[in-house]
Amino acid sequence: MTGPVLLAIGPLVALPAVRCEVFGLGCRRPAPQPSAAEPARTATPRPLTPVEAATWGSYVALGDSYSAGEGAYATAADRAPTNRCRRTSQAYYHTIAKEFRFAGGSALWACSGATTQHVLKGKAGEPPQIERVNAGTSLVTISVGGNDAGFSRVLAGCVIRVPWSRACRDQGGEIADRLAALRLSLAEVLDAITERAPRARVIVLGYPRLFAETEGAAGDNLSIGDQQWLNSQARALNEVIRQVAADRDHQIAASGGAGSVEFIDAYSAFAGHEVGTPDPYVNGLKVDLAALAAEPASFHPTAGGYRALAALVSQQIKAGPGRPLHQYR
Repeated sequence: MTGPVLLAIGPLVALPAVRCEVFGLGCRRPAPQPSAAEPARTATPRPLTPVEAATWGSYVALGDSYSAGEGAYATAADRAPTNRCRRTSQAYYHTIAKEFRFAGGSALWACSGATTQHVLKGKAGEPPQIERVNAGTSLVTISVGGNDAGFSRVLAGCVIRVPWSRACRDQGGEIADRLAALRLSLAEVLDAITERAPRARVIVLGYPRLFAETEGAAGDNLSIGDQQWLNSQARALNEVIRQVAADRDHQIAASGGAGSVEFIDAYSAFAGHEVGTPDPYVNGLKVDLAALAAEPASFHPTAGGYRALAALVSQQIKAGPGRPLHQYR
């Protein structure tokens, strides 16, 4: 009876429904549906924009007098003896804090006269500036290095001397030695910041030149040659800062880190508004006649100068580091 049975089965097997139900062959089973308990699949994370990456947390402004606001005063508190770090209401920080909404708030901790070591260890009886930075920090702005290079002493050496002598430019060797040391100390500061705030955008400001490139300004016992030499030293200082910042940012990008270190070239920020121009963005020499000493405001930005620096910082916040930021929503 084998033959007839096989003949009978043969036509049945040819039917798709029979193959599936009886023999389990050729079945097209529906794709499994996710259970109610299974989480829904999310879309691909969207990269944060440069502004979002800068504002999701807190903003802190660190550094020296060029971040503290020295040189521009508008309130009694700006000049108060208890204001030991001489933070002023005209610092570029205030413009940035108003222009952008930082989810974690903002604070100004820069201190006039600060060096890289002061950022790490404290100054004027205050805690180290580095302690103001943490994992919730999304933006850090900092200007530092000018005091490490001894520029206040360099300017004093240029002004307080026998008129028109070469004592000003004879300081070049000392500056070169200080800039070599700054490469290491600035790297230490940036490493400390990025370690404490690995997702922060760290914006490092360079310094503006104080004098016009060609004409120079009369007075202050500075020849045009001296002024041009001082400009060249500012450019050398900025180049060291730029190189250190670029090196740190390269390391972050190569490791896929979420933060950044970005340099702002402020060398020409005061172009057309240097010392001695009709509308200067930087103070010339100011002397306290009673104490026979230069006032702290000397060769520091005016309110207009700080507005110019704020514009550069704002532009950088919006533009980003010029490479992908590894931060996602």
